Amino acid sequence: MRRFWHLIQTVLGLIFRHPIIGTSIIPLLPDGRIVLIRRQDNGKWGLPGGMVDWGEDIPTTVGRELVEETGLELVKIRRLVGVYSAPDRDPRIHSVCVVVEAEVQGTMQAQDTLEVMEVQAFATDALPLGNLSHDHDRQLQDYLNGLTTLA
Repeated sequence: MRRFWHLIQTVLGLIFRHPIIGTSIIPLLPDGRIVLIRRQDNGKWGLPGGMVDWGEDIPTTVGRELVEETGLELVKIRRLVGVYSAPDRDPRIHSVCVVVEAEVQGTMQAQDTLEVMEVQAFATDALPLGNLSHDHDRQLQDYLNGLTTLA
């Protein structure tokens, strides 16, 4: 029994003491506007994205999250914007976020209305910077400055 309990503690430690991997997507429409979502949990604008599911790679997660949160389809991933790993970057859990720029197409409409209140496209000079969810202000600013960041 003691050996079994030790195994359970080890597994729980592996699960809960390691960061979760996720993505944020900077979706670009053909006209150059950037798509943001308004989150249900805090009412703030932010980038679409989410956790990588077991058995998924990052490109698959990007495509799935885009459809779920914006209704848009992934055309192609253009570039890696950065990897953000600060323990406090997400107020819910320690997560490592891989941020990519992606060409998208289709009709904007939130599919997962439990997570997303609204989907909207913004010209770069009209982005609601300064009070975005999580660390999305930094992610977008790094993108707009042409940086590739490891933080």
